[in-house]
Amino acid sequence: MGTITVRLPDDTHKRIKELAATRKTSINKLYGEFTVMALTEFDAENRFRVIASKGSKKRGLDLLHKLQHHYGDK
Repeated sequence: MGTITVRLPDDTHKRIKELAATRKTSINKLYGEFTVMALTEFDAENRFRVIASKGSKKRGLDLLHKLQHHYGDK
């Protein structure tokens, strides 16, 4: 398991500590959750970019136009 040292302003540290207490977890576990969320978002964006790079820009725009026509500006 790796170790990371994070330097935070005192007020931010206090708020993170309060958040962890509210969630009945440790600051370490809270940062672990934050890391998993950030990596999940990063992976999803990368998958999207790979798929988008293989697609047709015209086909994608045509599909968006079709959806807009069907659903309008609701």
